[in-house]
Amino acid sequence: MPAAEPAAPGPRPGLGRGFRRLFGASATSNLSDGVLQAALPLLAASLTRDPVAVATVSALAFVPWLLFSLPAGTLVDRVDRRAAMAAANIGRAAALGLLAAAVVAGVATLPVLGAAAFVLGCAETVHDNAARALLPAVVERHQLERGNSLLATAESVGNQFAGAPVGAWLFAAAASLPLWSGAGGYAVAALLVLGVAVRRPAAPARATDAGATTAARPTLRAATAEGLRWLLHHRLLRSLMVLTSVQAMCHSLVQGVLVLYALEAVGLGERGFGVMLAAGGIGAVVGALASPYVTRTLGRTHAMGVTGVLSAAALLAMGLAPHPVVAVAGFATSAAAVSAFNVQVMSVRQALVPEVLFGRVQGAYRTVIWGGIPLGTLGGGALASVAGLPAVFVVSGVGGIAIGAGVWWLLHGHRADIEAGFATP
Repeated sequence: MPAAEPAAPGPRPGLGRGFRRLFGASATSNLSDGVLQAALPLLAASLTRDPVAVATVSALAFVPWLLFSLPAGTLVDRVDRRAAMAAANIGRAAALGLLAAAVVAGVATLPVLGAAAFVLGCAETVHDNAARALLPAVVERHQLERGNSLLATAESVGNQFAGAPVGAWLFAAAASLPLWSGAGGYAVAALLVLGVAVRRPAAPARATDAGATTAARPTLRAATAEGLRWLLHHRLLRSLMVLTSVQAMCHSLVQGVLVLYALEAVGLGERGFGVMLAAGGIGAVVGALASPYVTRTLGRTHAMGVTGVLSAAALLAMGLAPHPVVAVAGFATSAAAVSAFNVQVMSVRQALVPEVLFGRVQGAYRTVIWGGIPLGTLGGGALASVAGLPAVFVVSGVGGIAIGAGVWWLLHGHRADIEAGFATP
């Protein structure tokens, strides 16, 4: 086991005013994300109980990651990343406003809902790539895991602990309410992010390689290819990308049918579904906050291995014992492990990838990982229609455990490379 890392600074280290503004913008936009995480599946389920149709709506939100994540990553390396985040949030606010109006007018069909999910996903590719690329310009390298931990906490609180139950409860009152509130949240986040102060330029994109800048800006295609080549030639990140993409696909099997699992297999109502999502939010908050401590205690590679396996084992338990208590506890445990793993793996990428290339590398990385999620989501819907909802969780859990063990083995063999990345100024 690697030696324990030095203790982190106190509970309120000087991450700076810029980080505080970024945190506020992230918390606000993630609250809107959370409201939609409950409201959109409930809206789909109110239109049909066909698991394939419900899963298709969820899948359409992830298709843009397969189609546009690469060019979006190049874009955020060429413009001010704060402006990119603001523009994406304004686009999401407009899309939600139109969907809310459609719901009020009674014309919100499944195709309309699917189109809205797709547009929201397109804006998310720009926003999320820019947000992750912006952090290294806001905090120092040795503060990355703390910064990612706090941002992941805001994401978990907004997406699940606060936003998801609020979205479910607002939907129970009126189907359009969570959509209007989500649109307002994105508009506020757009204003907040424009005030983020940076330590280094937020748009470092005039690079033709990782170590040089020139006055001539490469074409969009050349710049995108540069980031992709860098990633494919990095043995550790290339292998980690492949394994985590398969693991994400295993997890996504349950994503499109989660609402049906809660409503039908477990017997929770709409408000109960919100409670289950809130329990997952609590777990995700705990996982994000505990991630730096787990890393110091177990060592970085062992911490990532444990959390990767645990996240899938909890889903397996939900499939083997579809009971309300097991469902809530298992979802909370899986969310905690996923949240901790995401903090750890994001910090590793930020430490290893040159900042000038980060947007493009992140775009390529997420194209592979998130691009497979629609396939997993649709596969979960198809499997549920044939074998039942609990079977989806069993398959997801078994596959995820196997891949998680592979990630653990990979990271253990590259401990020195990982720690060297964090030691680089």
